[in-house]
Amino acid sequence: MNPIVLLNGKFIEASSATISIFDGGFLHGAGLFETMRADHGHVFRLEPHHERMVASASALGLPITLDDLPTSADFDKLIAENKLTTARIRMTVTVGSMHPSDVSADRPMLTVCVTASSLPAYPPDLYRHGMKVMITAYTQSTTDPLTGHKTTNYLPRLLALRKAREFNCGEALWFTPQNYLAEGCISSVFIVKNNAIATPPLDTPVLPSVTRSAVLELAKREGIEHHEKTLDINDVLGADEVFITNSSMQVVPVCSVEKSDIGEGKPGPMSARLRQLYMKLVDQECKASGYSPPTGE
Repeated sequence: MNPIVLLNGKFIEASSATISIFDGGFLHGAGLFETMRADHGHVFRLEPHHERMVASASALGLPITLDDLPTSADFDKLIAENKLTTARIRMTVTVGSMHPSDVSADRPMLTVCVTASSLPAYPPDLYRHGMKVMITAYTQSTTDPLTGHKTTNYLPRLLALRKAREFNCGEALWFTPQNYLAEGCISSVFIVKNNAIATPPLDTPVLPSVTRSAVLELAKREGIEHHEKTLDINDVLGADEVFITNSSMQVVPVCSVEKSDIGEGKPGPMSARLRQLYMKLVDQECKASGYSPPTGE
Protein backbone atom coordinates (compact mmCIF):
# COMPACT_ATOMS: atom_id res chain seq x y z
CA MET A 1 0.00 0.00 0.00
CA ASN A 2 1.30 3.46 -0.92
CA PRO A 3 0.59 5.70 2.09
CA ILE A 4 -1.21 8.99 1.70
CA VAL A 5 0.48 12.07 3.12
CA LEU A 6 -0.68 15.63 3.59
CA LEU A 7 1.84 17.94 1.93
CA ASN A 8 1.20 21.67 1.74
CA GLY A 9 -2.54 21.22 1.97
CA LYS A 10 -2.84 18.36 -0.55
CA PHE A 11 -3.49 14.68 0.11
CA ILE A 12 -1.16 12.76 -2.18
CA GLU A 13 0.58 9.40 -2.36
CA ALA A 14 3.87 9.32 -0.48
CA SER A 15 5.73 8.20 -3.59
CA SER A 16 4.70 11.46 -5.30
CA ALA A 17 5.56 13.74 -2.39
CA THR A 18 8.60 15.93 -3.02
CA ILE A 19 10.19 19.07 -1.58
CA SER A 20 12.67 21.54 -2.99
CA ILE A 21 16.39 20.79 -2.73
CA PHE A 22 16.60 24.37 -1.47
CA ASP A 23 14.26 23.65 1.46
CA GLY A 24 15.59 25.19 4.67
CA GLY A 25 14.87 22.00 6.60
CA PHE A 26 16.97 19.98 4.17
CA LEU A 27 19.78 22.49 3.99
CA HIS A 28 19.98 23.75 7.56
CA GLY A 29 17.56 21.80 9.74
CA ALA A 30 15.43 24.95 9.96
CA GLY A 31 12.22 23.31 11.02
CA LEU A 32 10.15 21.77 13.80
CA PHE A 33 8.23 18.55 14.16
CA GLU A 34 5.61 16.98 16.39
CA THR A 35 5.03 13.28 16.97
CA MET A 36 1.49 12.43 18.04
CA ARG A 37 -0.73 9.46 18.75
CA ALA A 38 -4.17 8.88 17.31
CA ASP A 39 -6.83 6.53 18.64
CA HIS A 40 -10.35 5.99 17.35
CA GLY A 41 -9.29 7.96 14.28
CA HIS A 42 -8.47 11.17 16.16
CA VAL A 43 -5.23 12.73 17.39
CA PHE A 44 -4.82 12.90 21.16
CA ARG A 45 -4.57 16.54 22.30
CA LEU A 46 -3.79 18.03 18.92
CA GLU A 47 -4.22 21.60 20.17
CA PRO A 48 -1.35 21.44 22.70
CA HIS A 49 0.90 19.99 19.99
CA HIS A 50 0.03 22.89 17.70
CA GLU A 51 0.61 25.40 20.49
CA ARG A 52 4.00 23.89 21.36
CA MET A 53 5.16 24.12 17.77
CA VAL A 54 4.09 27.74 17.47
CA ALA A 55 5.72 28.61 20.80
CA SER A 56 8.98 27.01 19.65
CA ALA A 57 8.75 28.82 16.32
CA SER A 58 8.35 32.12 18.13
CA ALA A 59 11.32 31.41 20.42
CA LEU A 60 13.53 30.43 17.48
CA GLY A 61 12.41 33.14 15.08
CA LEU A 62 10.74 30.76 12.63
CA PRO A 63 7.72 32.21 10.78
CA ILE A 64 5.18 29.54 11.79
CA THR A 65 1.71 30.43 13.07
CA LEU A 66 -1.37 28.42 14.00
CA ASP A 67 -2.95 29.37 10.68
CA ASP A 68 -0.12 27.55 8.86
CA LEU A 69 -0.91 24.21 10.51
CA PRO A 70 -3.43 21.58 9.37
CA THR A 71 -6.78 21.46 11.16
CA SER A 72 -8.15 18.58 13.20
CA ALA A 73 -10.37 17.71 10.22
CA ASP A 74 -7.25 17.42 8.05
CA PHE A 75 -5.70 15.00 10.53
CA ASP A 76 -8.89 12.95 10.75
CA LYS A 77 -9.05 12.72 6.96
CA LEU A 78 -5.40 11.68 6.68
CA ILE A 79 -5.92 8.90 9.22
CA ALA A 80 -9.01 7.70 7.37
CA GLU A 81 -7.27 7.89 3.97
CA ASN A 82 -4.63 5.52 5.32
CA LYS A 83 -7.32 3.18 6.69
CA LEU A 84 -6.04 3.56 10.23
CA THR A 85 -7.78 4.12 13.55
CA THR A 86 -4.77 3.92 15.87
CA ALA A 87 -1.74 5.63 14.37
CA ARG A 88 1.56 7.42 14.85
CA ILE A 89 1.31 10.91 13.38
CA ARG A 90 4.24 13.13 12.50
CA MET A 91 3.86 16.76 11.49
CA THR A 92 6.96 18.45 10.10
CA VAL A 93 7.13 22.15 9.26
CA THR A 94 10.19 23.82 7.72
CA VAL A 95 10.88 27.32 6.47
CA GLY A 96 10.47 26.06 2.91
CA SER A 97 12.57 26.86 -0.13
CA MET A 98 15.36 29.33 0.53
CA HIS A 99 16.12 29.86 -3.15
CA PRO A 100 15.90 33.61 -3.86
CA SER A 101 13.22 33.10 -6.50
CA ASP A 102 10.98 31.28 -4.00
CA VAL A 103 11.19 33.72 -1.08
CA SER A 104 8.55 36.43 -1.09
CA ALA A 105 9.06 39.86 0.38
CA ASP A 106 6.60 39.12 3.18
CA ARG A 107 7.40 35.61 4.39
CA PRO A 108 8.63 32.29 3.00
CA MET A 109 6.30 29.59 1.72
CA LEU A 110 6.55 26.97 4.45
CA THR A 111 6.78 23.24 3.83
CA VAL A 112 4.11 21.51 5.91
CA CYS A 113 3.98 17.72 5.83
CA VAL A 114 1.95 15.25 7.90
CA THR A 115 2.31 11.48 7.79
CA ALA A 116 0.27 8.73 9.43
CA SER A 117 1.57 5.23 10.03
CA SER A 118 0.85 2.21 12.19
CA LEU A 119 2.08 2.50 15.75
CA PRO A 120 5.22 0.50 16.57
CA ALA A 121 4.36 -2.86 18.12
CA TYR A 122 5.74 -2.48 21.62
CA PRO A 123 6.04 -5.95 23.20
CA PRO A 124 3.86 -6.65 26.26
CA ASP A 125 7.01 -7.71 28.14
CA LEU A 126 8.21 -4.11 27.96
CA TYR A 127 5.41 -3.15 30.34
CA ARG A 128 5.44 -6.37 32.39
CA HIS A 129 9.19 -6.43 33.04
CA GLY A 130 10.29 -2.85 32.39
CA MET A 131 12.94 -1.23 30.22
CA LYS A 132 16.67 -1.09 30.77
CA VAL A 133 18.17 2.35 30.08
CA MET A 134 21.65 3.82 30.03
CA ILE A 135 23.18 7.23 30.61
CA THR A 136 24.49 8.91 27.49
CA ALA A 137 27.93 10.48 27.49
CA TYR A 138 26.41 13.52 25.76
CA THR A 139 25.11 16.39 27.87
CA GLN A 140 21.98 18.48 27.58
CA SER A 141 23.18 22.00 26.90
CA THR A 142 21.68 24.75 29.01
CA THR A 143 22.81 27.41 26.51
CA ASP A 144 21.99 25.84 23.12
CA PRO A 145 18.97 27.77 21.77
CA LEU A 146 17.52 24.54 20.34
CA THR A 147 17.33 22.76 23.70
CA GLY A 148 13.75 22.35 24.86
CA HIS A 149 12.40 22.52 21.31
CA LYS A 150 11.52 19.67 18.95
CA THR A 151 13.57 20.72 15.96
CA THR A 152 14.58 18.76 12.89
CA ASN A 153 18.17 18.93 14.21
CA TYR A 154 17.68 15.52 15.85
CA LEU A 155 20.86 13.63 15.02
CA PRO A 156 22.46 13.80 18.51
CA ARG A 157 19.35 12.15 19.98
CA LEU A 158 19.42 9.41 17.37
CA LEU A 159 23.13 8.79 17.92
CA ALA A 160 22.61 8.42 21.67
CA LEU A 161 19.64 6.13 21.12
CA ARG A 162 21.64 3.99 18.69
CA LYS A 163 24.42 3.61 21.27
CA ALA A 164 21.85 2.64 23.90
CA ARG A 165 20.49 -0.12 21.69
CA GLU A 166 24.00 -1.47 21.17
CA PHE A 167 23.93 -2.15 24.93
CA ASN A 168 20.42 -3.66 24.81
CA CYS A 169 18.90 -0.55 26.34
CA GLY A 170 15.68 1.02 25.14
CA GLU A 171 16.52 4.60 26.02
CA ALA A 172 19.41 6.86 27.08
CA LEU A 173 19.09 9.48 29.80
CA TRP A 174 20.53 12.96 29.30
CA PHE A 175 22.01 15.06 32.10
CA THR A 176 23.05 18.71 32.03
CA PRO A 177 26.68 19.82 32.41
CA GLN A 178 25.75 20.52 36.05
CA ASN A 179 24.82 16.80 36.38
CA TYR A 180 21.07 17.39 36.67
CA LEU A 181 18.67 14.92 35.08
CA ALA A 182 17.04 16.28 31.92
CA GLU A 183 15.17 13.76 29.74
CA GLY A 184 15.58 10.78 27.44
CA CYS A 185 16.37 10.85 23.74
CA ILE A 186 12.69 10.44 22.92
CA SER A 187 11.00 10.62 26.30
CA SER A 188 10.34 12.51 29.51
CA VAL A 189 11.60 10.98 32.76
CA PHE A 190 9.81 10.58 36.09
CA ILE A 191 10.94 9.12 39.38
CA VAL A 192 8.80 7.75 42.20
CA LYS A 193 9.86 8.06 45.84
CA ASN A 194 7.64 7.42 48.86
CA ASN A 195 4.52 7.36 46.67
CA ALA A 196 5.27 10.79 45.18
CA ILE A 197 6.32 11.41 41.58
CA ALA A 198 8.85 13.96 40.39
CA THR A 199 10.14 15.10 37.01
CA PRO A 200 12.70 17.75 35.99
CA PRO A 201 11.29 21.28 35.60
CA LEU A 202 10.88 22.79 32.17
CA ASP A 203 13.66 25.30 32.78
CA THR A 204 16.22 22.48 33.18
CA PRO A 205 15.68 22.86 30.13
CA VAL A 206 13.55 20.00 28.85
CA LEU A 207 10.94 19.60 26.14
CA PRO A 208 7.44 20.64 27.33
CA SER A 209 6.04 17.25 26.42
CA VAL A 210 2.29 16.87 25.94
CA THR A 211 2.46 13.39 27.49
CA ARG A 212 4.46 14.71 30.45
CA SER A 213 1.84 17.40 31.01
CA ALA A 214 -0.98 14.84 30.86
CA VAL A 215 0.71 12.61 33.45
CA LEU A 216 1.11 15.57 35.83
CA GLU A 217 -2.52 16.45 35.22
CA LEU A 218 -3.56 12.89 36.09
CA ALA A 219 -1.46 12.96 39.25
CA LYS A 220 -3.18 16.15 40.37
CA ARG A 221 -6.62 14.74 39.57
CA GLU A 222 -5.94 11.52 41.46
CA GLY A 223 -4.42 13.20 44.49
CA ILE A 224 -0.93 11.79 43.83
CA GLU A 225 1.80 13.97 45.28
CA HIS A 226 3.81 15.36 42.36
CA HIS A 227 6.69 17.77 41.90
CA GLU A 228 8.67 19.43 39.16
CA LYS A 229 12.11 19.72 40.71
CA THR A 230 15.82 19.41 40.06
CA LEU A 231 16.99 15.78 40.18
CA ASP A 232 20.40 14.16 39.99
CA ILE A 233 21.78 10.65 39.50
CA ASN A 234 21.36 9.83 43.19
CA ASP A 235 17.66 10.63 42.94
CA VAL A 236 17.36 8.33 39.94
CA LEU A 237 19.31 5.39 41.40
CA GLY A 238 17.66 5.80 44.81
CA ALA A 239 14.13 5.95 43.42
CA ASP A 240 11.48 3.37 44.26
CA GLU A 241 10.43 3.49 40.61
CA VAL A 242 11.42 5.26 37.41
CA PHE A 243 9.28 5.53 34.32
CA ILE A 244 9.52 7.30 30.98
CA THR A 245 6.76 8.73 28.80
CA ASN A 246 6.12 9.68 25.20
CA SER A 247 3.12 9.77 22.90
CA SER A 248 3.70 6.38 21.27
CA MET A 249 4.96 4.29 24.22
CA GLN A 250 2.79 6.19 26.71
CA VAL A 251 4.03 5.18 30.22
CA VAL A 252 6.91 2.69 30.36
CA PRO A 253 8.48 1.44 33.62
CA VAL A 254 12.27 1.41 33.89
CA CYS A 255 13.71 -1.66 35.63
CA SER A 256 17.39 -0.70 35.62
CA VAL A 257 19.84 2.05 34.74
CA GLU A 258 22.74 0.17 33.19
CA LYS A 259 23.80 -2.35 35.89
CA SER A 260 21.84 -0.73 38.72
CA ASP A 261 18.34 -2.03 39.43
CA ILE A 262 15.65 0.51 40.19
CA GLY A 263 13.82 -0.48 43.35
CA GLU A 264 13.24 -4.21 43.14
CA GLY A 265 14.29 -4.33 39.51
CA LYS A 266 10.74 -4.68 38.23
CA PRO A 267 7.80 -2.40 37.46
CA GLY A 268 6.18 -0.85 40.50
CA PRO A 269 2.58 0.02 41.33
CA MET A 270 2.78 3.75 40.58
CA SER A 271 3.96 3.36 36.98
CA ALA A 272 1.33 0.65 36.43
CA ARG A 273 -1.39 2.88 37.88
CA LEU A 274 -0.41 5.90 35.83
CA ARG A 275 -0.14 3.81 32.67
CA GLN A 276 -3.70 2.58 33.11
CA LEU A 277 -4.96 6.08 33.88
CA TYR A 278 -3.14 7.51 30.88
CA MET A 279 -4.45 4.84 28.49
CA LYS A 280 -7.98 5.50 29.74
CA LEU A 281 -7.54 9.25 29.28
CA VAL A 282 -6.37 8.81 25.66
CA ASP A 283 -9.24 6.43 24.94
CA GLN A 284 -11.85 8.75 26.40
CA GLU A 285 -10.63 11.95 24.77
CA CYS A 286 -10.09 10.40 21.35
CA LYS A 287 -13.52 8.77 21.43
CA ALA A 288 -14.99 12.16 22.26
CA SER A 289 -12.77 13.77 19.60
CA GLY A 290 -12.08 16.78 21.73
CA TYR A 291 -9.92 18.21 24.49
CA SER A 292 -10.60 20.96 26.99
CA PRO A 293 -7.75 22.20 29.20
CA PRO A 294 -8.38 21.48 32.90
CA THR A 295 -9.89 24.39 34.81
CA GLY A 296 -7.55 26.36 36.97
CA GLU A 297 -4.49 25.52 34.85
